[in-house]
Amino acid sequence: MSTESKDQWLYTISSKRKLININFKEIWQYRDLLLLFVKRDVITVYKQTILGPLWYFIQPLFTAITFTLIFNKVANIETGAVPPFLFNLASVSVWGYFRTCLTATSDTFKSNAAIFSKVYFPRIISPLSLVTSNLVKFGIQMLLFICFYIYYYSQGASLSIGSSLLFFPLLVVLMAMLGLGLGMIISSMVTKYRDLKFLVAFGVQLLMYISAVMYPLALIREKLPKIAWLVEYNPMAYIIESARYMLLGEGTISTFGLVYTVVVTIVIFFVGIIIFNKTEKTFIDTV
Repeated sequence: MSTESKDQWLYTISSKRKLININFKEIWQYRDLLLLFVKRDVITVYKQTILGPLWYFIQPLFTAITFTLIFNKVANIETGAVPPFLFNLASVSVWGYFRTCLTATSDTFKSNAAIFSKVYFPRIISPLSLVTSNLVKFGIQMLLFICFYIYYYSQGASLSIGSSLLFFPLLVVLMAMLGLGLGMIISSMVTKYRDLKFLVAFGVQLLMYISAVMYPLALIREKLPKIAWLVEYNPMAYIIESARYMLLGEGTISTFGLVYTVVVTIVIFFVGIIIFNKTEKTFIDTV
């Protein structure tokens, strides 16, 4: 046997990586693991609960009812020709997908420390699986929205769907990227500063109020012009406003707002990847 022959390695695992490293080929090779994580997140979360998957419907339904009673009946917030409940259900469903993506990925390193310390696989598989599993839940909740949409339309409500609905999947992609990017940044910070995890839920709750979830974007500009900038600089506000326009024909689509949202989302997404890749090399020593 020739001593000059060299072994051909299938994989090379090294801590030396590029600043922005997304190995799509490797992620594709681990697609079975990704699907396994997605199945785990979708099925086992409610496996030992009484109502099971019905929670996917109950959460947005009761939230929309609460928003309708408080903000539309008590606070008299107008939703135009769209029924208030349907207005809130659309907003809550869209916001819920972003919220779950953000909160779930923000605990990636801590919740998967036992797995990460024992076996190698692309660490980004874990947050990607959360975004994908939440997309399945979001699809189920959109079925609930479609049912109520058909009901209100049959009752004579002034609802319209235009060609802009074709771009709705792009909004979903933007939400996924934004939630994934922010989640990876927070998850990396939580490995060193444990108390940040207690601020995530509180921060997300505050973020909801400046994301135009329960009111039209034009209303905050009219009623509170001095603090409207808080909403206008929030990319999620434009996503939710655009989603309502696509789904209900209510509101507006701001070209500037969407361009701003795309730019901010891309920046946050790549910053999240950079910080995530840097943290995964040493997090096991601090988590």
